[in-house]
Amino acid sequence: MSADGATPIGFEKHDHRACVAQGLAEAEARCAESGLRLTPVRRKVLELLLQEHRALGAYAILDMLGDAGFGSQPPVAYRALDFLAEHGFVHKIERLNAFVACTHPGETHSPAFMICRLCDAVAEAQSPPAKGALGAAARAVGFQIEKTVIEAEGICPACVNKVDV
Repeated sequence: MSADGATPIGFEKHDHRACVAQGLAEAEARCAESGLRLTPVRRKVLELLLQEHRALGAYAILDMLGDAGFGSQPPVAYRALDFLAEHGFVHKIERLNAFVACTHPGETHSPAFMICRLCDAVAEAQSPPAKGALGAAARAVGFQIEKTVIEAEGICPACVNKVDV
């Protein structure tokens, strides 16, 4: 994503291997700076989410962890996801009850997700909560927004030509 938050990551073509490597390197650096432990299971869960660029449920992640030689009990995946979400490395997509890697961890932001209803690909953009119609409505009633998560469902560029819209 660009520094101004204008270009969402997830739908455009890019060097995917570099994307995954950069995401893991950023997580490792942040954990080292903050005294957090990026255990092998946590690292693998983050790697799986970075590789997919789509939302994955805990049980899909658990299956992938089992295939990779990690534990196959649900707490293994849930503990790793809880840690990664708590520290801003992943986000939960409520509509899908699934998780996606954050495209700009370490930044305080209000994510806006564009979710393809056909392939579950997810792109993340920033959406400042104090701006736009929601911010105006909140100001009108004296409400101070602290956190928002926007989830928009539609069809991604890769799928749009596969269906009659």
